[in-house]
Amino acid sequence: MKLAYSSNAYMRWPVGEAIARIAGVGFSGMELMADTPHAFPEQTTDAQINAIRASLNEHGLELSNINAFMMNAVEDFWHPSWIEPDDVYRRRRVDHSIAALKMAKRLDAKCITTEPGGPLPDGMERDRAMDLFVDGLNAALVVAEDVGVQLLVEPEPELLIENADQFLELAARVDSPMFGLNFDVGHFYCVSDPLAETVARLAHLTRHYHFEDIAATRVHEHLIPGRGAIDFKELIGAIASTGYDGWLTIELYPYLDDPDGAGREAMGYLTELLPT
Repeated sequence: MKLAYSSNAYMRWPVGEAIARIAGVGFSGMELMADTPHAFPEQTTDAQINAIRASLNEHGLELSNINAFMMNAVEDFWHPSWIEPDDVYRRRRVDHSIAALKMAKRLDAKCITTEPGGPLPDGMERDRAMDLFVDGLNAALVVAEDVGVQLLVEPEPELLIENADQFLELAARVDSPMFGLNFDVGHFYCVSDPLAETVARLAHLTRHYHFEDIAATRVHEHLIPGRGAIDFKELIGAIASTGYDGWLTIELYPYLDDPDGAGREAMGYLTELLPT
């Protein structure tokens, strides 16, 4: 298993500086935020993509993932979502995901991550929301299969897909080899899914992990690993038992004042726990 750091901790810096600083902290992998100010696909030119490639190569960084969850360039973290009542607005999420898949292909990233549907709109039945989500995913997965990049859904508290049961319900309705799970350990902890058991239960669909800690209150606030209540020794042992040997991306977007320090602390803590 390998540690990467998400560029969403560097939202106050341009992408080139984020790359340099993540490498400077000591990471060998980076998750690229497909949003402003880094690489919102719809506004990222060929020259900018080439510059990102060159900078990654210069600093010896691999991409662990393209994070296409947030859409601050349009509205915010969750909107437009896959389940917007307005057809045109909802299509912006589908088109954004397709653009992120194509950008990932050009940057040699193996996967992108996306939100788990979005907040359920007022007055919309859950069954209707699930239908819209599946329809949108299927449209994007056609492109995912064409470019050979995985599209990973990331369950999150208070969104359409929050927990393991709901993710498996979604997975049963999606038939694509490019569909999978971004297992965010903090999110599953927040909804009280037992982490070691859930890792084993979802291992056949998990393609990437997000790591952050969460307080014992289970309030959804990302903390530096080691500062909260998650038992990372047990968790990493459970992941290792599944045979997973890919990226564990640390996601610490609340630490905008000192992303270098947060990343350094997280890497130091987790490195001691990784199998050798």
